[in-house]
Amino acid sequence: MLKDKTIVLGVTGGIAAYKAADIVSRLKKQGAHVHCVMTEGAQAFLTPLTLRTLSGNPVITAMFDEPKQWNVEHVALADKADFFLIAPATANIIGKVANGIADDFLSTTIMATTAQVIFAPAMNVNMYNNPIFQENMAKLKKAGYLFIEPGEGDLACGYKGKGRMAEPEKIVNFLQDLLNRQKDLEGINILVTAGPTREPIDPVRYITNRSSGKMGYSIAERAVKRGACVTLISGPTSLTPPEGVNLIKVETAEEMFSKVKEHYASNQVIIKAAAVSDYRPKFYQEAKIKKSEGDLQIVLGRNPDILNFLGQNKGKRILVGFAAETNDLQVNAQKKITKKNLDFIVANDVTEKGAGFNYDTNKVTLFFPSGEQKKLPLMSKLQVADIILDEVKLLLSNKGVS
Repeated sequence: MLKDKTIVLGVTGGIAAYKAADIVSRLKKQGAHVHCVMTEGAQAFLTPLTLRTLSGNPVITAMFDEPKQWNVEHVALADKADFFLIAPATANIIGKVANGIADDFLSTTIMATTAQVIFAPAMNVNMYNNPIFQENMAKLKKAGYLFIEPGEGDLACGYKGKGRMAEPEKIVNFLQDLLNRQKDLEGINILVTAGPTREPIDPVRYITNRSSGKMGYSIAERAVKRGACVTLISGPTSLTPPEGVNLIKVETAEEMFSKVKEHYASNQVIIKAAAVSDYRPKFYQEAKIKKSEGDLQIVLGRNPDILNFLGQNKGKRILVGFAAETNDLQVNAQKKITKKNLDFIVANDVTEKGAGFNYDTNKVTLFFPSGEQKKLPLMSKLQVADIILDEVKLLLSNKGVS
């Protein structure tokens, strides 16, 4: 329940604004304290009186309204919020926040809050698919803002497609799920590996892969936010490590293997998201290899199989693997579950748009030893991370760990 939680609801100018009344009503029934902020456009579709009556609180409609209290009101409301929900969220408000524009009470308060901000987009399908809007949304997702996926179907503008705001019941359930996740991994030690490895050929060249480390870093970030003590063993990336993790940097597969062996025993959960090079040059050249006539042959030797080691020494730990495939996704994933002794595996087809390396989004399927599958739609890597951690939490609960 959302009892005694403070929800700030921002309502922007779209036909879906009428649903804000239902959202407020549902939140109040759960015992939440609701404070509403309406843009000028929102007031063309819904009266402030309606939301004031349902919420039991004054509704802010303009930056320079007569103050209800003697403080900087947008800062006070921003500080008060447990969650900041914008529903409906137009392309305009999303674009403003994505680009740091704070020119009305709602955008100013969003910029001032440290609470979790959640957008429930609502707009014409062509606006939703516009590359500028998609770029703004991706930018905000990367910064940690959450989005409730809009539905598909007939839109008020007469078009058909994606852009209809999620139903109030779904929005309130989203907030409830978010609340349930807060600090639900407190007391749990989680080891995450992330990024690629680099296998040196000579002082200036190496073998690597396209992994950016974004998926592993997203898992580490969400795990910390949910209260876990996280050790992140990372190959070379350009990413800023999440605040609060114990970061251990490595370069090669052998270095990563050494650090994993050093730290795995003290963790209840191991999530192996790194893309470790299977092979390394068998002979390292101390001096730069000079270009010469003819081909160059490099003999490759096998790198240690870190996941296999973890599977053999798993004990009562939860072990999660990853599989980046280009074909036969299900067959390869199921084989890996058995061979590596995994609790489940997160598999994706890296040839699919938005699901491969370097994206902020991913489209994965979770495979389990029982044969069960959970296929997820395209979503942000932070959202995928939370779903993975939800499954981990369930497994821990089944083992009596809480």
